[in-house]
Amino acid sequence: MNQVKDDEIRQHVRNRYKQIAVENSSDTSCCSPKSSAIGCCDISNEVSSKLGYSDKELSIVPIGSNLGLGCGNPQAIASLKPGEVVLDLGSGAGFDCFLASKQVGESGKVYGVDMTPEMVSRARHNAQTNGYNNVEFRLGEIEHLPISDNSVDVIISNCVINLSPNKSQVFHEAYRVLKPGGRLAISDIVATAEFPEEIKGDLDSLAACISGASTVDEVQAMLETSGFQNILVEPKEESRQFIKDWIPGENIEDYTSSAVIKAIKP
Repeated sequence: MNQVKDDEIRQHVRNRYKQIAVENSSDTSCCSPKSSAIGCCDISNEVSSKLGYSDKELSIVPIGSNLGLGCGNPQAIASLKPGEVVLDLGSGAGFDCFLASKQVGESGKVYGVDMTPEMVSRARHNAQTNGYNNVEFRLGEIEHLPISDNSVDVIISNCVINLSPNKSQVFHEAYRVLKPGGRLAISDIVATAEFPEEIKGDLDSLAACISGASTVDEVQAMLETSGFQNILVEPKEESRQFIKDWIPGENIEDYTSSAVIKAIKP
């Protein structure tokens, strides 16, 4: 029964991001439940600027790769180095992968994994038409990564793991594919208080990066169980300023926060 429920969640999330991928969604923000239905007035670069991306970062990526999705900037905490192998969980149209590509250089490699075929197609088109030869996009679920064991130096992700119905499996998979000494550098949503009943279990709220969030203690425990060390789960108080706009008037910033999540595979 749980597997059926998990599949229902994945399909709902997949359908939402399929819609974003196939529409002219440069003005669509991930984290507004009704945005893909009624449009959003924010321009993607404006949204991403609030999330911590610099003007330079926003100017060097392919047009159409930044869909205004996310809750932070994992590039800012990843400390990527030339020659490293990077994996982006939930890579969307490729925005963070293309930024990572610039940092790891021709001697490095970037993989993006996304479960939405339309997103993967869009990302592959962006890579091919803009000459990103060190970037590869693969279709797959982040709970079952199409990546070999001990092959990745750094895992990044931006507001995606909260969408998974089996987060502990995501962290187990992350641990599996990381090399010894590899690291996580993730921006994601955490729950800071109990959600109101009308938000709990609501699939639209979950697909909008809200009701699926775990608490800081839960994330810490899942990472420890997977084997990670040097764990940091740090909510960013300033993120409440943009979270409040995701569902205007519902005060969801009282229950959620963006967080920096970092850990090392020993």
